[in-house]
Amino acid sequence: MYKERDAKMGLEKKGSTFENVCDTIKKFAPCMNDYLFAYDITNDTYYISEKAEGRFAIPSNLFHRVVEAHKKFVYEDDIAMLTEDLGKMVRGEKDSHNIQYRWIGRDGQPIWINCKGKIYLEDGGKTQFLLGCINEIGAKQMADNVSNLLGEAALKEKIMQGRKNLERGYVLRIGIDDFREINEKFGTEYGDFVLRGVADCMKKAAAPGQMVYRVIADEFILLDCECGTAQDAEKTYDGICRELEKFIEQNNYKAVFTVSGGIITSEDIRNRDYSEMMRISQFALSKAKNGGKNQVYTFSEEDYQKFLRRREILRTMRKAVAKDFDGFELYFQPIIDVKKSRLFAAETLLRFHISETEMISPAEFIPILEDSGLIIPVGKWVLKNALRMCRECQKIMPEFKISVNLSYIQILKSQILEEIIRDVTEAQLEPSSIITELTESGHLENNAVIQDLWNKLKEYGICIALDDFGTGYSNLQNIGEMTPNIVKLDRGFTVKALKNDYENQLMIYIIRMVHSLGLKICVEGVETSEELARIKELGPDYIQGFYYGRPCPKEEFLEKFINNQNWTA
Repeated sequence: MYKERDAKMGLEKKGSTFENVCDTIKKFAPCMNDYLFAYDITNDTYYISEKAEGRFAIPSNLFHRVVEAHKKFVYEDDIAMLTEDLGKMVRGEKDSHNIQYRWIGRDGQPIWINCKGKIYLEDGGKTQFLLGCINEIGAKQMADNVSNLLGEAALKEKIMQGRKNLERGYVLRIGIDDFREINEKFGTEYGDFVLRGVADCMKKAAAPGQMVYRVIADEFILLDCECGTAQDAEKTYDGICRELEKFIEQNNYKAVFTVSGGIITSEDIRNRDYSEMMRISQFALSKAKNGGKNQVYTFSEEDYQKFLRRREILRTMRKAVAKDFDGFELYFQPIIDVKKSRLFAAETLLRFHISETEMISPAEFIPILEDSGLIIPVGKWVLKNALRMCRECQKIMPEFKISVNLSYIQILKSQILEEIIRDVTEAQLEPSSIITELTESGHLENNAVIQDLWNKLKEYGICIALDDFGTGYSNLQNIGEMTPNIVKLDRGFTVKALKNDYENQLMIYIIRMVHSLGLKICVEGVETSEELARIKELGPDYIQGFYYGRPCPKEEFLEKFINNQNWTA
């Protein structure tokens, strides 16, 4: 093969020193992870180990016009440095080469290398050769000296070489819980001691034939290719935990810590490549940690698909926010004044179109907005547009009010009070035109920040509504401490009251109690005329539900409830 390329490239010195060097490189290259090279400076010819062609975007492993050729596969920022160094060698100003820079890989991504070589002279100094070695300095290490384990590069090699063995067995990924706290409290030297301890405990718990690797930071993988099942992996995890308890005790409980584990079995691995296998093992470990730590989780395809969908929704919503909230839309649902039998307000409800044909439920995307922090910019957009809607409605119905939901994330992590005051002023609205709703949850209780905001909003003149009262975290104490203007009873509570005498009496008691405090009450979820008649008997101030109208887009709401002067409840 060399002679064929030699002829094509125009090399004339058959049997020359350069050809002999290239033949030697060809023989030794298969035994090395690095790349050997020879640069015939006199004849401007370059030869490198053949496997480099599969890794880097080089024209071939043998080429002429070396400096110009390098400009095509060297990372742009590094070309000047390399050209200068090669120029000095060509001019005889230096006799060695040792620089770190980047070549472009076959995938178009930069790869850090260290290129080291020395000049040799032939034919009485007439011919110059640069002989050396290139190694990837950004590549993952084969082994880890801290834990005394092989590293991820070795794991990948093992898996790629023994792919068929993965048709049986499992991968157990172990992560130390809150490892950063150990480093912060005791220092990184003791942290390294803990890493070695965990590695030793895993090796003690491992069965014959199982291998342990350190893959990244405080995470390890135990690889089983011996027909182990998920149940066997759980037992191995338990064994690791028992060994760790001994380790912690032997070190006088200086650092008490736990580990979490993620299990993937051969069924999960079979049709996946190495990269995806690592991703789902990381997913499994993350599920264990997010579930409370100090536990093990076995991979579930259903859970993983939910995770992927959640990630796709988040990705789509980030793009939507960046494109001026394209895909987000506001819907409005009427709130009826029972005594006046007319429209009192509208609740602003956020909707999101993940595509032109699919709108996803708020129950699915609102938690993603909150977890990601996107609820803050989206919440600002909702507030501005809701107030504009209110202003438009008040041109026809001056007493109309708009209700806007606030997330506890907005309250805790943004300047929500200043934003509300600014937007109300810009919209030229009276503060009393605005109702702010916060879902009752565990976040309400004893939260000084939320209570302080509530007090300042009320001082400003904003109406406060406590939403979803009667659900999971119901607490009458919240009504007494937060003194909202309106208490909204959840649909679930309403349904129970219509079906059960005890729940019915409880609703009567709550309505009377709320009224005794001088507050208003809104019953949500009224859907039929029969439900309406029974709920009216209980004496609520406001009613909201499908009976009067489902949430609908702005134009539909305006047409049906605002512009239609003949509409009555």
